[in-house]
Amino acid sequence: MQRPLPTPSPLEQPYFDGCREGELRLQTCNHCHRAQFYPRVLCSHCGHDDLTWQPASGRGVIASFTVARRAVSQAFEAPYVIALIDLEEGVRLMSHVVDVDPEAVTVGLPVTVAFEVWSEDVTLPVFKPH
Repeated sequence: MQRPLPTPSPLEQPYFDGCREGELRLQTCNHCHRAQFYPRVLCSHCGHDDLTWQPASGRGVIASFTVARRAVSQAFEAPYVIALIDLEEGVRLMSHVVDVDPEAVTVGLPVTVAFEVWSEDVTLPVFKPH
């Protein structure tokens, strides 16, 4: 069974292009210089529309997590870790934590981005402990 694939909008496409190229990109406001995630047409901090895509460090910490012990479908092998990641740039995103014993995952665990190919067109960020 194939994993569900996102269908990026034109607004989101630069994020997915970056992932496919092995680079985590975030929208950054050219007025207040703050990053935001998920992509929007206006800055969520100051309301300006002058946004560009910038490479992110890919470093963060786990803010919260859960261990899925029963797969939602045959496309996912349980157990797996789903986490909220607080990136150094000040944004939070949800992703999988890989290459770790699920019992060893803790809030505050430092992680670094890696990328997982889901299809010919879609590569998504995952995080590994560092």
